[in-house]
Amino acid sequence: MGYYWLTLNLFGAALTAIDKLLAQKHRWRIPEAALFAAAILGGSLGVLVCMLLTRHKIRKPLFILGIPVLFLIQFLLLLDMQ
Repeated sequence: MGYYWLTLNLFGAALTAIDKLLAQKHRWRIPEAALFAAAILGGSLGVLVCMLLTRHKIRKPLFILGIPVLFLIQFLLLLDMQ
């Protein structure tokens, strides 16, 4: 379970960072649904940390509220599994 969580968080952070770079270059972007999918599948912490570090998607209420809520739910589920 640990490797799955680590991989998904690294993947979510990478997707968010790549989307930020693409936005700066005014290029084709990664769909928001893909960023949310990575977060929902377990990469919410990676997406959240990268959002805050790169200041990406922080003006979008769906992201600034939704991603932390997903993280909280996933964190509580992990605690319950132990």
